[in-house]
Amino acid sequence: MELPDVQSTCPDVRINLTRVGVKNVKKLVEVSRKNKRPVIFISKFDVFVDLPGSLKGANLSRNFEVIDEVLQQAIEGGVTEIEQLCSAVARKLLDRHEYADRTEVIMRSEFMVKRETPVSHTSCHEVVKVHARAIAQRTFHEPIVRKSIGAEVTGMTACPCAQNIMADHASQVLHDLGVDQETATRFFDQVPMATHNQRGRGFLCIETDDDEHVELETIITVLKDSMSARTFELLKRGDESAVVMAAHKNPRFVEDCVREMAKKVLAEFSYLPGDTHITIKQTNEESIHQHDAYAERKATLAELVVELQEEGTNNRS
Repeated sequence: MELPDVQSTCPDVRINLTRVGVKNVKKLVEVSRKNKRPVIFISKFDVFVDLPGSLKGANLSRNFEVIDEVLQQAIEGGVTEIEQLCSAVARKLLDRHEYADRTEVIMRSEFMVKRETPVSHTSCHEVVKVHARAIAQRTFHEPIVRKSIGAEVTGMTACPCAQNIMADHASQVLHDLGVDQETATRFFDQVPMATHNQRGRGFLCIETDDDEHVELETIITVLKDSMSARTFELLKRGDESAVVMAAHKNPRFVEDCVREMAKKVLAEFSYLPGDTHITIKQTNEESIHQHDAYAERKATLAELVVELQEEGTNNRS
């Protein structure tokens, strides 16, 4: 006897639902790369479809089937980006859920990035958090798909305000010791003043149409280079000195980090269309306060271009 399909029956309360699906589906994702070893991501998926009021439930088992099919394509080399993986899942969900007009796939991953320290060139690894997402909207022709790729990394920032206070104090001490101003200035050029530091957490996400390409490694580089200095899991003495010196020669507020990211995004991703959506966030975990500092910017690429062009005009006038 064939069992009844309860999910396709009419619900007692006929209300459309915006998102129905599964969350925290854990998968090991292998994405192939040309002339390189595959990248392995430890991932969690959230997968949703919309549901009309005429249906009691969605067939959630189809979500798992689609994820596994696309993951197999990735292993075989058919998918080379994790955001492409998300968009492939989103498209297939529309095929499997014929009643759905919108599908959404969110992927949160961790993967190990190999790094080399600045002085001793010691190899070490760090964990990078990667965020990918795709939304597919059904149309009368091909579905409209938007995808995004982003990362969250840690770095180090040095506070400019406290550093200026320390510089003023050091200037007075040197003056009292009889050190002339020229020598003091040369000293400050070589040895930056002490200040308090923060562990910074930078986030950058770029949303584009499905046919655009955004390099994840470039996003990570932009994030790392927008703080005062990079951090490393393993440091020899020379490396430690170099990192501390670099940070204190490049002090930045949390706001500076976000603005620097925006500037670097325009330099690295100028080929993307103007309707590309950029999300930038920076959180600095304060060392001398009990709170965190935070700054954020959301804009299209076109909006950022206009603002920086206006800045350049103002600086020249």
